[in-house]
Amino acid sequence: MPKRAGFGDVELRILVIGSSGTSQFLLTNFILGREEFSENVYSITSSQKNVGEFIGRRVAVVNGPNMYNKDLSKTKMRKELRRSMCLSCPGPHAVLIVFDLEKISPNDMKTPKLVTDKFGENVLNYTMVLLVYDGHLRGRELNDKVMRTDWHLRELVEQCNGRYHVFSKNWRNHTGNRELLHKIERMLQAMGGHHYINRSYKRAEDSIRTEERKLRKKKNSEIKRTCRELEEQFRGDELRWQMDNYNARIGAEIRDKAELQNSRLRTTLAVGLGLGFVAGAAMGMIVGSVEGPAGMVVGGAVGGVVGGASGAAAQLAIQHLDDRVGSQTANFNAAFINRFFRAPPV
Repeated sequence: MPKRAGFGDVELRILVIGSSGTSQFLLTNFILGREEFSENVYSITSSQKNVGEFIGRRVAVVNGPNMYNKDLSKTKMRKELRRSMCLSCPGPHAVLIVFDLEKISPNDMKTPKLVTDKFGENVLNYTMVLLVYDGHLRGRELNDKVMRTDWHLRELVEQCNGRYHVFSKNWRNHTGNRELLHKIERMLQAMGGHHYINRSYKRAEDSIRTEERKLRKKKNSEIKRTCRELEEQFRGDELRWQMDNYNARIGAEIRDKAELQNSRLRTTLAVGLGLGFVAGAAMGMIVGSVEGPAGMVVGGAVGGVVGGASGAAAQLAIQHLDDRVGSQTANFNAAFINRFFRAPPV
């Protein structure tokens, strides 16, 4: 049964999806109340998760690359969408698709369909259109512009069950942030208070939990040693507080790391190996056919081995390139620092 999204201590998980430009990164700044992304960031090459508070509510915001980023290969884009899924496990409470109100393009009309293709048919029940705006219209006039004047914008909003919210390009202007939180909460209440989940999210969560067990096993001796040291230093309520704090910190550290390195994200290597083997075997059989049936068998076997190695090498090359353009370690460190070491707001 999916975890119920109570409005107390449960961390609100928000998946932010952008089509182009700076809009999704301005929204992340708006929600977190800090400049996580500079105003000249148009896209990122590796999905990121940042944590903070939104109107007193603990929140985790996951950003992936812009959906139409032409600088990313299809392989890289698929991997990053899968990574953003892992970072928002066990499932997002809200999916926010972000556009610039003044720059809606024909491509943008396809975004809800792309989101359902990548995250499942029912994801639009948890989805809202967010519109960044820096004009003079307010209130009823702005609502009329969204729902009556621009038919393409109205159709875009209707694909998300009529849910939308407008926020300012000046993300430091917090007007409307409480209204956005209330809209998200109402959307969740309409879905019975449950976060979004489907088979893909279930598989991703299972993979993360398996990785968590492996990481905890590796840290087991360190954890036991630290607990003994705490028992030697503290007593009574202070000891319980120190132990709870340490266990929470280690648990979050392991979870953050497992979200960024688990079997769901390592499957591309196996796919590359399999595709390379098939392609190599086919080519080997074609070449071997010159020598007759026996040559086809030998050529197919040799070609499969060579092709499989090539496919694996290509996937490893992609992985190394991914690591260079978007470090997983950096993302983990950012999430860990955000969670425990960020200075409190003033």
